[in-house]
Amino acid sequence: MYAIVRAGGRQEKVAVDDVLTVDKLSGEAGSTVTFPALLVVDGDDVVSSADQLARYQVTAEILGAVKGPKINIMHYRNKTGYKRRMGHRQPYTEVKITGIEAGK
Repeated sequence: MYAIVRAGGRQEKVAVDDVLTVDKLSGEAGSTVTFPALLVVDGDDVVSSADQLARYQVTAEILGAVKGPKINIMHYRNKTGYKRRMGHRQPYTEVKITGIEAGK
């Protein structure tokens, strides 16, 4: 069983016990979050209608905060002596999918 969920503006394919890196979420390590399901596939059964998807809950546990790769930015203007170096590391949150359940 797997599901397609919306996580931080992107769509991710998730199954139980997958570890994802998503945009920074508010919450502490150990707390749980839920993601809206866009598609659920259970063997040969595919659920894609909105009224049936409203029953499904994709829950995840926050593992902690991580940082993305370092991005180096150089500003340079010719013949003026202007040179500037900047760097950036995007903050992310690492989550582990704990369940994909159908409710009532």
